[in-house]
Amino acid sequence: MLSERQKKSLDNYCDARQTTPNKLIKKSIRAYIENFHNSVPKKYHVQHNQLDLFNKENDTLSMFD
Repeated sequence: MLSERQKKSLDNYCDARQTTPNKLIKKSIRAYIENFHNSVPKKYHVQHNQLDLFNKENDTLSMFD
């Protein structure tokens, strides 16, 4: 959903660029709607607890490890 102000901004931009909101949106998200039809590469998956700081096994930190 867009607010009235956002819709007016979108319409004004599209008028200036001589395009439609639908074409603008599709062009903006093309990489996401065309490249992941088989699977999503691991680099795009969310990785929780990326730092070893948060591993339960490492309760203390050492400067010498």
